[in-house]
Amino acid sequence: MHPELPADLPVVERRAVRLVVRDVTDRLLLFHTHDPDHPRLGTWWELPGGGLDPGETYLEAAVRELREETGIVVRPDQVGAASWRRRASFVHRQRRHLQDEVVVPVRLPGPGPDVDETERLDYELEDYFGFRWWPLADLLAERPRCYPGRLPELLPAFLAGEEIDEPFELFS
Repeated sequence: MHPELPADLPVVERRAVRLVVRDVTDRLLLFHTHDPDHPRLGTWWELPGGGLDPGETYLEAAVRELREETGIVVRPDQVGAASWRRRASFVHRQRRHLQDEVVVPVRLPGPGPDVDETERLDYELEDYFGFRWWPLADLLAERPRCYPGRLPELLPAFLAGEEIDEPFELFS
């Protein structure tokens, strides 16, 4: 457990991967999301990604999660190194997640497609109510509320290939 963790809900610990998906025009894919069980949390923009299944590598999970959440199919060699590592906690539905996450880059060879929701899980269909291919410059200038919370701040270093070991984030 983590010393800063509220004792508010049952805790689920897991390993997860998040993807910084950029298209050829330097736009970044983010989901507009909310938690229907916790309206007080408002809305935010979130990187695609999710938990690793038992026995799955972060690379396998990245390819699977991107396909399931967006319909975008990439090969493992299109997924970059896990150079951003973080530990975070957030409330989701009736559980508190405590996650060891890695963030990986994916560069698409063409313009970002529309999101295909066919393979999304039921809760993802409820939680994600929109998506946007954010021009990188707009994301850095506007600094919307994001998950990971320091995404706009850390993105330039991440895209430059720097190693990032982010301190614990209590997102919600």
